[in-house]
Amino acid sequence: MPEIELLLVVALLEDIPARNLLRGQVGTVVENLAPGVFEVEFSDGHGQTYATRALRADQLMRLHHEPSHEAA
Repeated sequence: MPEIELLLVVALLEDIPARNLLRGQVGTVVENLAPGVFEVEFSDGHGQTYATRALRADQLMRLHHEPSHEAA
């Protein structure tokens, strides 16, 4: 699995009710806090941040905007 890196667009894999975040919400990795732990910023369509949360890599799905060049 490719590494999660800064400014990567990710989707949440689980609900986090205490923060009003739902599975599938999209955010941007803004900080690497520790091995396998990242600060993710969630923003609305106008660029306003509505949540920032420290999340483990296993709680995130990397999103792709380009086709993969790897063999299937």
